[in-house]
Amino acid sequence: MLEIIICLIVGYLFGCISFGYFVGKFYHTDIRTMGSGNAGTTNVLRNFGVLPAIITFVGDLVKAILPILCIRFLFDTQTNDYLLCLYCGLGVVLGHNYPFYLGFKGGKGIAVTAAVVMSAAHPVMIPIGIVIFVAVVALTRYVSLGSLFVAWYIPANTLAFHNGDKEFVHMMVISLLFTAFAYFQHRENIVRLAHGNENKLGAKKDEKEEEGNE
Repeated sequence: MLEIIICLIVGYLFGCISFGYFVGKFYHTDIRTMGSGNAGTTNVLRNFGVLPAIITFVGDLVKAILPILCIRFLFDTQTNDYLLCLYCGLGVVLGHNYPFYLGFKGGKGIAVTAAVVMSAAHPVMIPIGIVIFVAVVALTRYVSLGSLFVAWYIPANTLAFHNGDKEFVHMMVISLLFTAFAYFQHRENIVRLAHGNENKLGAKKDEKEEEGNE
């Protein structure tokens, strides 16, 4: 239990580093007052351009990968390594979505969820995930739809590669929490997708209607 608490705290503190927010501050503005009001990669891209979006995206990846590497170094155990990584990754998602110093208003957790896949999941999941995400976005031009697919990568990895583990049920519950948080954060996107009026990548949008997806 102590290890789990440490993993959640370490992950949360790293997750609270909001690169989207700090990139916005570089431009003397709060990204959360622009576009979708979301401090994530997509909103940064729409408001500041490609380079700031890349910085935000890479920063969000790094802040999820580093704490997982730290946890693996601190707790060198084979039996619960993946489970602890899941808890650490979940902490990162919570910190990214709900940073305490920003009034618990952050991003949507997709970039950091992808980073958890990169650092904790089976290596084969990485290229498969990239191909699926790119294909969905390329075919539909809906970043949100690609993001909703990303949300299933961790449960899929757990089912495919850990279904014989002693802690499988525990792992699956935590894995599904990633999906649940992603869908909750994208609830407005899901409504727009259902009604056929979700914003498409590259299309002009009324700034008030923009909705970021990271």
